[in-house]
Amino acid sequence: MKNKKVVVVGGGLGALSAAIYLAKLGFSVLLFEKNEKVGGKVNEVVLDNYRFDTGASLLTMLSVIDDLFTFAGVTRSDYLDFLPIDPLCRYFFADGSVMDASADITKMKQAIEKISPEDVGAYERFLSYSERIYNLTSEIFMYTPIHEFKKLIKSRHFQTLFRLYQIDPFRTVHQSVSRFFSDPRLIQLFDRYATYNGSDPFQAPATLNIIPYIEYVLGGFYIKGGIYRLIDALVSVANELDVQIHRSSTVEKICHDGKRIMGVQVNGEIIKTEYVLCNTDAVIAHRELIDGYRSISKKLSRLEPSLSGMVFLWGVNGSYPELAHHNIIFSSDYRTEFEQIFKYQHVPDDPTIYIAITSKTDIEHAPEGCENWFVLLNMPYLIPEQIWDQEKDRMRSVVKDKLRQVGLNIDKHIEMEKIYTPVDFQDMYASNRGSIYGISSNSRTTAFKRIPNRSRILDGLYFSGGSVHPGGGIPLVVLSGKMAATLIAEDFGLCE
Repeated sequence: MKNKKVVVVGGGLGALSAAIYLAKLGFSVLLFEKNEKVGGKVNEVVLDNYRFDTGASLLTMLSVIDDLFTFAGVTRSDYLDFLPIDPLCRYFFADGSVMDASADITKMKQAIEKISPEDVGAYERFLSYSERIYNLTSEIFMYTPIHEFKKLIKSRHFQTLFRLYQIDPFRTVHQSVSRFFSDPRLIQLFDRYATYNGSDPFQAPATLNIIPYIEYVLGGFYIKGGIYRLIDALVSVANELDVQIHRSSTVEKICHDGKRIMGVQVNGEIIKTEYVLCNTDAVIAHRELIDGYRSISKKLSRLEPSLSGMVFLWGVNGSYPELAHHNIIFSSDYRTEFEQIFKYQHVPDDPTIYIAITSKTDIEHAPEGCENWFVLLNMPYLIPEQIWDQEKDRMRSVVKDKLRQVGLNIDKHIEMEKIYTPVDFQDMYASNRGSIYGISSNSRTTAFKRIPNRSRILDGLYFSGGSVHPGGGIPLVVLSGKMAATLIAEDFGLCE
């Protein structure tokens, strides 16, 4: 009988998901996280009396989370309270107009009618188009490890394989959105969803138009207490299943004999195991943790990283009813913004600004009469020429100027500040060139270029996280952990 011990490298969301699935299936699971806190990019920061989520800020596809808790034998509602967000987001356009987007179709149509009456019908047609993509692709691209040929050829997948043209893979997100809407503001709004996996709407395949269906039909949610409560809950469940979680424990090498996994080196100590589930960015893992495969490492390093970001955490003295829980202040020229980011790897002159204020929903996240602003700007992945200390100062001024343009002057009201750049994402989370979402989807074949959940070079090595299939975002990363755990279990004949 094989030794049922699995070492999990990293403590991000995919790692915790995988650890829970494996432990419930009877494996002995050891998880090693290099930081003091687990959660990876899903994290939180407290600055005096201000609390901030520092990663994902919106939860979708609730069934994925519920399924994980159910598999573990517990009830999700005993751990987490999901709250629907309405409006989903408040959009500020360059012409001064403002629109609240909603998962309530009546409210959404009313909001569209106020700014572009002729596009109300287009919205319903767009949702039907998005739903078709979801129905055709969700099973095969989100719930199936597509690099496993035996799983791919199952009869229920034939419908998708023979109807790939219907998932709109040959146009870009922007091209297809523009076919439905006439108003440039609505085109910009729906183009935005390509950024949910760190991509450029002017390059990424229109298949990503599945994302609006997920948000507007399945709904967008917040977790009472903050998104990081999901990590707390998963740690509790993992502890109940006897997962051994080791914090401040850096995995320095994944050991192998050229064919099979032999163990890991953690803080200088060798821990023997035949199975490793790596949740570290897979490009970094092949470059820094796995010796002997330089050509493969170089090949993976040529894959284009996703967007990175610059984050300002601001404790703001004052209340601002002009802003909702989620807000977007759009750039005046979206195409130029993404050209500067991806084509020239340049910090955009006029960035789109995302602001999440959880104290709008959880008042205890800021002192009375104050708000906690999480401010995110799209940024290029790291290149040597960038000088981020200069860009931090420049971007702070740009953000304040754009806020003044929508009637918000906060110059004298910022009490607390913490700033993160792509350098910080690289250092804290070992992300490839500071990218947030792993690999970009700026090509028609990206779905098949994502790194598989099972290693093609070493037996016993598996991958989870946003850098591998099926991609970034809370539900997909949770699913990556499930897929990797299931593949390990299948090797033991525990499931099919």
